[in-house]
Amino acid sequence: MSAKERDPDDQIRLDFASGVMASAAPGTDVVPAPGAVDAVLASARSGSGQRGKKVVRKDGAVSKSPKAQRGVKAAAGGERRRVTAAEMATKHREISVSEFFSKNRHLLGFDNPSKALLTTVKEGVDNSLDACEEAGILPEVRVEIHPEGDERFRVVIEDNGPGIVRKQVPKIFGSLLYGSKFHVLKQSRGQQGIGISAAGMYGLMTTGKSIRIISKTGPKKPGHLFELAMDTRNNQPQIHREEDFDWEKNHGTRVEITLQGTYKKGRHSVDGYLKQVAIANPHARILYLPPDGAAAGSSPEEVTQTGIDGAGGDVVVDGLIVHERVTKELPPEPIAIQPHPHGVELGYFLKMLQETQARQVTSFLQNEFSRVSARVAAGMLESAGLRPTTRPSKLSTPEAERLHKAMGEAKIMAPPTNCISPIGEGLLFKAIEEEVQADFHAAVTRPPAVYRGNPFQVEVGLAYGGNLPSDELVTLYRFANRVPLQYQQSACAITKAVLSIDWKKYQLSQSRGALPSGPMVLIIHIASVWVPFTSESKEAVAHYPEIVKEIRLALMEAGRKLGVHIRRVRREVDEHKKRSYIQKYIPHIGIALQEILALTDPEREQTVDTLTDVLEKSRKV
Repeated sequence: MSAKERDPDDQIRLDFASGVMASAAPGTDVVPAPGAVDAVLASARSGSGQRGKKVVRKDGAVSKSPKAQRGVKAAAGGERRRVTAAEMATKHREISVSEFFSKNRHLLGFDNPSKALLTTVKEGVDNSLDACEEAGILPEVRVEIHPEGDERFRVVIEDNGPGIVRKQVPKIFGSLLYGSKFHVLKQSRGQQGIGISAAGMYGLMTTGKSIRIISKTGPKKPGHLFELAMDTRNNQPQIHREEDFDWEKNHGTRVEITLQGTYKKGRHSVDGYLKQVAIANPHARILYLPPDGAAAGSSPEEVTQTGIDGAGGDVVVDGLIVHERVTKELPPEPIAIQPHPHGVELGYFLKMLQETQARQVTSFLQNEFSRVSARVAAGMLESAGLRPTTRPSKLSTPEAERLHKAMGEAKIMAPPTNCISPIGEGLLFKAIEEEVQADFHAAVTRPPAVYRGNPFQVEVGLAYGGNLPSDELVTLYRFANRVPLQYQQSACAITKAVLSIDWKKYQLSQSRGALPSGPMVLIIHIASVWVPFTSESKEAVAHYPEIVKEIRLALMEAGRKLGVHIRRVRREVDEHKKRSYIQKYIPHIGIALQEILALTDPEREQTVDTLTDVLEKSRKV
C-alpha cells in the first residue's frame, strides 16, 4: 500500500513507531508505553486551525500537525516542557534558619541517635557552666538520663546558676540563633545561640514532645515552668504551658528534653564526656545518673574509682556518679575586648563604618578597635591618604579599602589577653591527677598568642604509666574553651599537631603518620575569644599555622618532661637489675674462691663484701 492510499491514523502510528525506534539505543527492543499510541492519535485529531489537521505534502504523503509531532516526541521520551521564569518565581520563598537546620540537623551534631544523646547533654552542660561562671557561682551540675521505651530517653540537666528571667525563657529555648555571646569577644563555651534550642528541636522532631524548663532567679521570687515547642517555619517558640512553680531551690534552671537516642559506653559516651568536663573544669561539681543507674544504694564509704578509661577519679554516692571539684576558686572572669585591626575583614569593616556613632574616623579607630592609640590611628590615616576629621560613614569603598589595608600593615601591639581564661598549669595538673591514676603527670600552659587578631592560649597535660594500656595508641582528649571535642579527630588541627611531633625523642614508639603508642593520656586545651571551628557542630579546630605552632611547642615542652621521667625510670630498672645480679652471683664466686684458695669462712665473707663494694663503685662510676 502506498503512502497516498494509507489511512491517516495508520500513517501516524507508523511515524510514531519510527520515532520511538530512532530514539532507542542500538540492539535494544522497544515497546511503546500502554496508551501512548492512543494519546498521540488524540493529540493529532484535537485542536483547531493547523492543530489536528492532516497536511498532504507534495509527494502525496500525509504529514502530522505540530501538536501531533510534539506528542510523538514526548511519548518517545525526547522533549520536555520548559518551565518559564514566572512559574519558577512562584515557587521561591524565604527559609528560616530553624527550618534549614531541621532538615540538616547533622550540621549541629545530631547525625545519629547515639551522637544526638551526647550532643544534647553537651549543650545543656555548656549552658549551665557558662551561666554559673558569669554569675560568680561555683557550678554544681546534675545530669540525669532516664530511659522511656525503645531508644527513647528523657535527658535532665539541672544547675545552681542564676536562673533565667521569665520573658527570656521562650526565646532562649524556642528559637535558633538567639543568644548573648555571638557579638562579644571574650572566652565562652557557647558562641552561636543554637545549641540547647537545637536539642529541643531534635527532641520535638523525633518524639513529638515539648521541651520542659523550670527556672528560678532568687529565693524570694517564684519559679516558673514552661513547656515549649519550636515553630520551625518561622523560628519562633510555641508556648504549650506556662505557670508559676514552687521549686525548693533558691535559684537555678532545670531543662528536660525527651528524644530518640542510643546510650552506649566507651569513648564517645556521656559517661566519658562528663569525666572530660571534670578535667577541664576543676572548679565544677558534676553529678551524673546514667540510664542503668550507678551502683544504686552505695554509701560514701563504698567508693568506686572509675575515672577516665577505668583509671581513677569519680565516686559513686547514693546511685550518683560524682565528680568532685578540685578547687573552690572560680576561674578569672574573661573581659570583653574590641576587635583587633589585624583580625577584621573588609566586609565587616565596611559594616562597622556605617554603624558607628563616631563623627570622625580617628575617634572611630581609637574607640572601636583594641590597641589603637592616637599616634597609631594617625599613622594609619596618613598611609591611607585620609583626613582624620572625615566622617566614617562618608568614606567611599576605595577609601575604606585603603584604610583597611593600612590597618593590616600597621605595627600594632597584640590584643590584651584578659579576655581568655585558661585552666592554669597548676589546676590542670591537679585535675588530671584526680581523674587519671598514673605514675607520672605533667601540665604545660603556653604564653598567649594571636591568630588573625584573636588572642588564644594553649595548654597541654598528660598522664603516663599506671594501669593505662601499654600496647595501644595513646588516648587523645581535645578541648576548646573548656569543652571536650568528641568527633572528627582526624580533621582537627590539634590532632595534626600531635602527629607532627617525633615522639621517639621522648621515649615513645610511633608508626609513621599515627599517634604514638604507650600507656598515656594526652590532653590539649585551646582557649580563645573565637575558636575557629570547622563547622557549626564545633567538633574540630581549623588548621591555622599559628595555632598548630603553639600546640607543637606545648607538646614538645611536655614531651621533654615525659622523656626525663621515662629515662629515669629505665635507669632505675637497669640499676635494680644489675644490683640483683651482684646479689645473686657474688656469693657463689666467694664459695668458689674459698675452695680454690682454702679460705676460712670469715675470709670468704670478707672477700664477698670486698667484691660487692668494688662492683657497686665501678657501676656507679
